[in-house]
Amino acid sequence: MLFNSLSFILFLVIVLALYYSKIFNWTSKKRMLLFTSYIFYGLWNPPLVILLWISTLVDWTTGKKLAVEVNQKKRMYWLLLSMFVNLGFLAFFKYGDFLLENFVLLLNAFGIDYEAQPMGIILPMGISFYTFQTMSYTIDMYRKKIEPARTFLDFALYVTFFPQLVAGPIVRAQELISQFYEEKKATLNQFIWGLFLMTIGLFQKVVMADTLLSQTVDDVYGSGKILNFWDAWMGTLAFSGQIFFDFAGYSTCAIGIALMLGFSLPDNFKYPYASLGFSDLWKRWHITLSSWLKDYLYIPLGGNRIGVVRMYAALMITMLLGGLWHGAAWTFIVWGGLHGIYLILERLQRQYIPFKITAWNGIFLAFTTFTCVNITWVFFRAREFKTAWDMIKSMFYLNPEGEKVLGSFDIVKVGVIIGLLFLCHWFMRNSSLKQVSEKIPPYVLGIVWAIMFFLIVIAQGSGEQFIYFQF
Repeated sequence: MLFNSLSFILFLVIVLALYYSKIFNWTSKKRMLLFTSYIFYGLWNPPLVILLWISTLVDWTTGKKLAVEVNQKKRMYWLLLSMFVNLGFLAFFKYGDFLLENFVLLLNAFGIDYEAQPMGIILPMGISFYTFQTMSYTIDMYRKKIEPARTFLDFALYVTFFPQLVAGPIVRAQELISQFYEEKKATLNQFIWGLFLMTIGLFQKVVMADTLLSQTVDDVYGSGKILNFWDAWMGTLAFSGQIFFDFAGYSTCAIGIALMLGFSLPDNFKYPYASLGFSDLWKRWHITLSSWLKDYLYIPLGGNRIGVVRMYAALMITMLLGGLWHGAAWTFIVWGGLHGIYLILERLQRQYIPFKITAWNGIFLAFTTFTCVNITWVFFRAREFKTAWDMIKSMFYLNPEGEKVLGSFDIVKVGVIIGLLFLCHWFMRNSSLKQVSEKIPPYVLGIVWAIMFFLIVIAQGSGEQFIYFQF
């Protein structure tokens, strides 16, 4: 079920009506939320709910055992069981065909003639998100950083909570489970703000990503042609806007919907296209994933505690695996590798060529970071290396005879949208939407809200799924 569908609006109205009815006690309301979360997920493919049940049961059992077990060896076995089940599901369903394809290529490279039929595995929606979420619980239990969930119902709802189930934010146990212990009701201001956030999220998805930018991206990356300089850049800039509006739109919807129910979810984006370097970028883009990778991968690999070489190796491994997390393709690994290289070069610059960031050079640094980000987006969007390489060459003016597929209107449209997006992020980088809204008269916010709602209605979106659903 998609947030940008009429069926979800009906679903949400029913959930809110049941949630705020006085006929249920708090435990019954939690059961209702859990049941409706399974409906929300199961409407895509009902049998895949079984994976959620298995992950929930395994990690609940693991957490209970880790809470009382004192033998370190046995504790390690329980943690390994949880990781084996969760990573096993992820490896099979997300990377099964990818691993098989590369195994065949490896055999062929050694002269062994072997062919294998693709397994045609269905990728469960959001498996990367809820797998990382449940794993964080068992790892934190193993580290004795958190207390076990009080009841199985609380834990199951933490795993399956429908606003953020499919595409995050990836919420830690200490951030969400404790919110289920006592009855939650949104205040009137919270409910209105949550509804406003949901409108903003849908506006980002339906109007900005799907209506204004997606077709331009598809025209450029689906052309199959070697393009000229302007078309290559405008198609890539359009994708940078599309993926931001699409993913930030989902996260904003999720935060708003949860707030309407009285729950608080962490921010996932903080105006990332105005980042002052790549360390800053990963504190602003997909924040819950980057913090997960830092806490459960980068630091355990040594982080910055065991020498410079170990630090750079840990950084590169983290970004390569972060790229692989996004998709089962070498293009995603290259995308992660480029971010790893950027982060390493940035740390070398800070060590050997330090400079003070001022208001004057800050926007230039932000623009440079944004430009480098767009180069990485080519590998994220391109389906094949040939397409990516042709696009990169066109962007660096190495295909001067490249063809034109975009009209003048498309070029101007993308230039205006992305230019305004960059400036908006720059002026908002040290602020928040909530802080700005408190300075604006209510009637102005009401007008903006009405305009966004009107544009959502007339956009006549095609109901495209969110980009990050495939991850």
